[in-house]
Amino acid sequence: MDQIFTPWRMEWVSRQDWKEISDECVFCEIYKKGKDRELGVIAEDEYTYVVLNNYPYNPGHVMVIPKEHIGSPVELNEEMLLSHSRLKVRALKALETAFNPQGFNTGLNLGKGSGGSINEHMHTHIVPRWEGDTNFMPILSDTKIVVEGMLETYQKLHDAFAQQEGVENKGEEKSIWISG
Repeated sequence: MDQIFTPWRMEWVSRQDWKEISDECVFCEIYKKGKDRELGVIAEDEYTYVVLNNYPYNPGHVMVIPKEHIGSPVELNEEMLLSHSRLKVRALKALETAFNPQGFNTGLNLGKGSGGSINEHMHTHIVPRWEGDTNFMPILSDTKIVVEGMLETYQKLHDAFAQQEGVENKGEEKSIWISG
């Protein structure tokens, strides 16, 4: 795959907090750091959190992740299943508010054979889509261009979650708390 020079991303990829995350499971550790904005944690409730994808397909690409290390939806108890579903719906609403996409790709990669890079900890991808967002770059040169920086995306989604009912905004540097 060819590379495109994007110097504005250096601040994101070189941040120290990311390097301090455990070698165990990045999804188990990421929300525990308490540095939500720096690590991309946008919203959470008791059982689940929403985080920006570090390698987005499009601006607004988020993942909805159980806080407990669980590999499959069949392992979720009823409260966790409801939490995961509720945060997926909240994320869709926030993405609609922040980005006004024309559609979404959503899904899970479960198990080693699924092609996902982290398959031991279940996570649901939500990718905003627009008609025509696939251009000649991925087709001819195997290169994807993402047109917005992670911190700008974070702020838009943080603000969009904060507008929803039943949320507590703990500040710009902290995730939005969503109550049952």
